Amino acid sequence: MKLVSWNVNGIRACVRKGFLDYFHEVDADTFCIQESKLQAGQIELDLEGYYQYWNYAERKGYSGTAVFTKKKPLSVKYGVGMEETQDEGRIITLEYEDFYLVNVYTPNSKRDLTRLDYRLEWEDALTLYLKELDGIKPIIYCGDLNVAHQEIDIKNYKTNYGNSGFTPEERGKMTELLESGFVDSLRYFYPDKEDIYTWWSYMKNIRERNIGWRIDYFIVSERIKDRLINSYVHSHVLGSDHCPIMLEIN
Repeated sequence: MKLVSWNVNGIRACVRKGFLDYFHEVDADTFCIQESKLQAGQIELDLEGYYQYWNYAERKGYSGTAVFTKKKPLSVKYGVGMEETQDEGRIITLEYEDFYLVNVYTPNSKRDLTRLDYRLEWEDALTLYLKELDGIKPIIYCGDLNVAHQEIDIKNYKTNYGNSGFTPEERGKMTELLESGFVDSLRYFYPDKEDIYTWWSYMKNIRERNIGWRIDYFIVSERIKDRLINSYVHSHVLGSDHCPIMLEIN
């Protein structure tokens, strides 16, 4: 089974930049997007053979998530009970026979960290939710999680200490999650591999010089880690300030 996750930074703009070419080329069983930035009726994607599930933010042109999947899920849930998570369209959960798929666009704590307290509340609520699901069946949790977990996950870690996405608090929440029975799939295969990033600033030549952050993840229940085949970062794929990531699992 192939799963893809991509923060498209606006699906309408990404479609104009080649989204559908990549979508059909990769031929994923399940394709998750974040930051769709639209409302119902603003785009019609012809994705033959896929069921489409969209979670729109109430605010126009903001946030939003979607999942395109070849296999119809048993159930679909939007949000996790925190009212603001649903207002911003940040979470979709698909239930299948053997696992849950949770697609997430984690809120940014903002450059001045004015949203850090909310972000930490979000992390606590989401971790509780993931652990509840994991108590029923294994989970595959993916998306733009807006944190570079380790120093190896960010190019200029020394100058970014304490910045949004690299605060001790945000990184600590990721550590807590992983230590509670989950695995970062990419680091499972490549624990020491450097220069693997999934987001780059739009500033001139930043992406060409690979000055990036790894903030997009596939995280799975520890008890299914032996079923993982590989974890990929498709940094060659343009169309957004993020690149797609892919998980293969047996």
